[in-house]
Amino acid sequence: MFGFDMVAFLKATAGLPKFGRTLLQYRRACSADDIRFEWASLNPILGDFQQQAGSCGEYFLQDLWASRLIFKEHPREHVDIGSRIDGFVAHVLTFMPVTVIDIRPLSSAIPGLTSRQEDATELAGIADNTVESISSLSAAEHFGLGRYGDPIQPGASRRFMHALARVLRPGGRLYFSVPVGRERLCFNAHRVFAPSTVLEAFSELDLLSFSYIDPQDGFHPGVAPQRCSNLEYSCGLFEFTKR
Repeated sequence: MFGFDMVAFLKATAGLPKFGRTLLQYRRACSADDIRFEWASLNPILGDFQQQAGSCGEYFLQDLWASRLIFKEHPREHVDIGSRIDGFVAHVLTFMPVTVIDIRPLSSAIPGLTSRQEDATELAGIADNTVESISSLSAAEHFGLGRYGDPIQPGASRRFMHALARVLRPGGRLYFSVPVGRERLCFNAHRVFAPSTVLEAFSELDLLSFSYIDPQDGFHPGVAPQRCSNLEYSCGLFEFTKR
């Protein structure tokens, strides 16, 4: 909470003996043609000795879920609000242009990526029933908590959901994810929504599919949203269309 991770520190400390051994092994194995070790350039990385090759966790799975659905639909254009630029947005940019909307500025000269800075709880710059494909992954739970420099608005998440439903055109697709489970506010990190709260906010839309990601046992595709109502925390993945 105060910028010091005790668990990471202890794991790193446990890696010191192996770091020392590998350093000695490298120095002894160096030939005249190899890059030599210098004390001035020492840069210990101590936590990777027992790491897996990569992480296929919550964000990886949700980004893959939405990217595959968008690729299958292949709309003419896609709009995203608040999702990870270096994750989900990067995936979609490989096959189509993306316009991202965020309350924070984004400086980028990446071909195909357009950035607009505005308040997503209103989406005042977008007319009703005009967006063919739109997404917001793991963003709405933060709105109105001040964490990202936005104004304090307890009802910001619900206003944002209403704005998404307003701008989606008939037959279009909305890809939406938030934490689901026992409903509560974990200030100022995020909210956790009951699945029924999300469905009520999008009552004018039709739910095409629901999946969820459990931190313990992974991805659960094509289930009933009510299955998550009594969970402590999961990532709910909602695919909507407008009738």
